[in-house]
Amino acid sequence: MFWGLASGEVDTRDFEFEHVLRDIQTLNEWALEARLEVTALSLHSYPLVQDRYVLLPHGASMGSGYGPVVVSREPLSREELRSVEITIPGRMTTAYLVLRMYLGDFRFREAPFDRILDDVVSGDAAAGLLIHEGQLTYAAAGLAKSVDLGEWWLLETGLPLPLGVNVARRDLGEEALHELSDVLRESIEVGLANRRRALSYAMQFGRGLDDDLADRFVGMYVNDFTCDYGDEGRQAVHELLRRAEAIGAYEQPVRVDFVA
Repeated sequence: MFWGLASGEVDTRDFEFEHVLRDIQTLNEWALEARLEVTALSLHSYPLVQDRYVLLPHGASMGSGYGPVVVSREPLSREELRSVEITIPGRMTTAYLVLRMYLGDFRFREAPFDRILDDVVSGDAAAGLLIHEGQLTYAAAGLAKSVDLGEWWLLETGLPLPLGVNVARRDLGEEALHELSDVLRESIEVGLANRRRALSYAMQFGRGLDDDLADRFVGMYVNDFTCDYGDEGRQAVHELLRRAEAIGAYEQPVRVDFVA
């Protein structure tokens, strides 16, 4: 999604962009301080920063029928998962929120997302909630799927599961937000139109995935929903946050607000 900007294929219209690479839990925490003008964010975290940030209508990570996966050494039922401690990639992640919807209250501990798979393999964790490429590599590591939360969500709601979003700071001003939104959307479109070149650029930031797995992973989360949420994507956002409010996830009422 960033390749179009990094390569100069997109006119940045006097904006200057710096690519800041951090894990999603760190970006969620930074957003509480409004540290970055534009950032990726877990949808679960958006209501916590909604007064400072507005949703961009593109850049979403949204899967239909697939999503974060809870793995263990042997498959565990829903009841069995409630009886063990599950390692999660951060309590501000959407994956954790959806697992709460699936299990209710459960015991957990937090760990960096890229350490969770190894912790389950070694036996340091009874079960782990995998995001990112771990969704594709757990079986090769000898682990079993207990639940795919994207699959469960689709059966529960008939909607795709919105996980990550892009947001921009409100204090940029309405005119700048509209123009910035156009630039970022163009970068996504250029990346999709030049998939091989964009993927080659992205691979330098990868974590040991081969070309085929990287291409498969990108295909899961950089798709039509990424260019624009559309009616179905926006409905999914509203439904997820409505259910989050229903389980008491937020102290303040949620306000879903997109750049026009």
